[in-house]
Amino acid sequence: MSVIRHNFGIESRKIARRFRSLLRLNALHEANVRTNPVPYLERASEQIYQLEKVLFEAVEAATSQPSLTASPETIEVNKAEYQRLLACRAIVENGFEKLVTGDEET
Repeated sequence: MSVIRHNFGIESRKIARRFRSLLRLNALHEANVRTNPVPYLERASEQIYQLEKVLFEAVEAATSQPSLTASPETIEVNKAEYQRLLACRAIVENGFEKLVTGDEET
């Protein structure tokens, strides 16, 4: 006697489940993702656009020149906090560079 193996579409269900989880939707949306993915793809596209916009604004804020009317106020930050700020800035700039070079390749 032999056993016939069949996965019954498990791969497509895994893909739909992962896509649903990336969009932070509950399990009730999983069947809809498989039957009509267009609204969900539009939602994902909008989220990607918003993330790109925030990344661009962060790079602009980090690299913009300070205003000519500098404030006389002094703010003290400890070294660890300053190093963390510089690391965050480097991550944002690196991410933006990857985004820009990725757009040029396509």
